[in-house]
Amino acid sequence: MKFLRVLCVLAIALCLTASVYAETQSVKVSGDLTMRGIFRNAYDYQGSPNEGAILGNIDGSEQSWFMSVAEVEVDADLTDNVSTVIRVLNQRDWNVTDRGIQNIAAVPLATSPVPNGRGGYAPNGDEFDVMLDLAYVTLKDFIYSPLTLTIGRQDLWFGKGFIVGANQQNPGAGWLGVQGTRNVAAGNLNAPEYTAINSFDAVKAVLDYDPWTITGVYSKIYEDAIQANDDVDLWGTNVGYKFDAYKAEAEAYWFFKKDNSAGEISPIKHGNDVHTFGLRGSFDPIDVITLAAEGAWQGGQFVGSRTQLESRDRSAWALDVSAECRYMTDKFAWKPKVGAEYIYYSGNEPESNEARAVGDYTGWDPMYRGKFDSAIREFVGRFYNSARYPVRVDRMQSNVDASFNNQHQVVFLGSLQPIESLTLKANYNLFWNQFQYLSNNPAVDASKSGGFIGQEVDLQATWDYTEDVSFGILAGWFMPGEVYTDHLHDTATDLVGTVKVSF
Repeated sequence: MKFLRVLCVLAIALCLTASVYAETQSVKVSGDLTMRGIFRNAYDYQGSPNEGAILGNIDGSEQSWFMSVAEVEVDADLTDNVSTVIRVLNQRDWNVTDRGIQNIAAVPLATSPVPNGRGGYAPNGDEFDVMLDLAYVTLKDFIYSPLTLTIGRQDLWFGKGFIVGANQQNPGAGWLGVQGTRNVAAGNLNAPEYTAINSFDAVKAVLDYDPWTITGVYSKIYEDAIQANDDVDLWGTNVGYKFDAYKAEAEAYWFFKKDNSAGEISPIKHGNDVHTFGLRGSFDPIDVITLAAEGAWQGGQFVGSRTQLESRDRSAWALDVSAECRYMTDKFAWKPKVGAEYIYYSGNEPESNEARAVGDYTGWDPMYRGKFDSAIREFVGRFYNSARYPVRVDRMQSNVDASFNNQHQVVFLGSLQPIESLTLKANYNLFWNQFQYLSNNPAVDASKSGGFIGQEVDLQATWDYTEDVSFGILAGWFMPGEVYTDHLHDTATDLVGTVKVSF
């Protein structure tokens, strides 16, 4: 029935496209199909799960599954200055099932069989849903020539995506309203970092005064009941300039996340607002070297947990500095490139009683970052948690070892192209925390909660079989450091094979 509904939707879309064709200058239909096979082990650094644990247990044992994303996009130019884009997609794990926890909660571990068919599991009813990813209209020369207005569901990416780049979504997931927390229902994807839905419902205005570009944006992130004052909105301004020499560019920006959702989990009515001010720039001092840097400061108010007595002022910092060298690219047939990057997110000193903590909160808020340099570590606190530092319910930052604050990160990167159709990439990541993590049981291993978080190696190969078909493989290993206890430091493994077809 779900498949029939998908066919009906596509048929109607094609009919509508055909019916309005005469009223447009051009219509382009494109899309892609991406299929992945995923193998993972010890994603919570614990390795083997606890014996007999069956209720809501998201463990780090070996797991393997397949997923796919199918996208269809229609671009229509109505006039020289008016165009629209609509993209629909289906993303899913192959034949995934949901755990029927209500059916197995009262069943003793030794009881067999468990009710509800296959051991308390049922098919995922959302598996074949067609979802809207993009739906926007672009108005060029709106009112007067330098202004372009884009309205609707669209992608937003500023600079390198350090502050605003992706609004990652996994429809169907059982989020509890707290970042990084989920219940047994995992949504359509068990690897949410591969979601194809990164768009924002937004209005964007761009003034193009070459070489100056001024962009203003408003986005509705979260809307509850109309009469409820618990929305999340994003406002921002970005001013960029491109220089005539050294391929240099510079940007200054302000982004404001007005977050009233903290009122749902807090007895106080103050918002969890974030003002982010930053500067970014890059240039080539010589043709074969690119240097880039970005720094940002956050102010506003912080509400971190249900029990917090009053809001606190924010004062946080982040920094991203990188360099790329292409000196050997033209000298060797394999076109080697090397680079290095340093990323810093400020942290907050550990607080034994967060409800009564006072003073400025200095932990970094991740905003809507779209750039990630590692396959495993940088999604801790977003979608995954370790066995050593489990989810903290009712806190805005649900994992004390989250990767988006209280962290120094150093990345070494390299790439080769042995043949024209084959690209090999590798990076080596090192992570340290600024302040020690406050453990649930600090008396046991407080001495190991500060210092080296771990190291990660990611290897990637992409083979362009044709212009439209490519194959890829990603292998990643995260080796936990001294912040994890002796029995919770197994190496996490991620192996992903990909086939992608574009049309």
